[in-house]
Amino acid sequence: MKLRQIASNMTELTVNGNKVLFSYETPVAAFVFWRGYVRTATHYSPTTSRHINKWLDGFVAEEVPQEFINELLNINEGE
Repeated sequence: MKLRQIASNMTELTVNGNKVLFSYETPVAAFVFWRGYVRTATHYSPTTSRHINKWLDGFVAEEVPQEFINELLNINEGE
């Protein structure tokens, strides 16, 4: 597991071969080694949208339910 601060309130966690972007404390996008780039279909804020777009750096990402990204980290709603 590796944690990397990208910018203010923007962090990337590498775990099990996947990279997950956190905006503030919420996982919102990922690079999944068997699927490619994904991003949450949930809209949180304009700042979080900017974080996602900056991290993707022009790569096209499939929109997935927030639960998909949570499951990469085994997060249950309400935790």
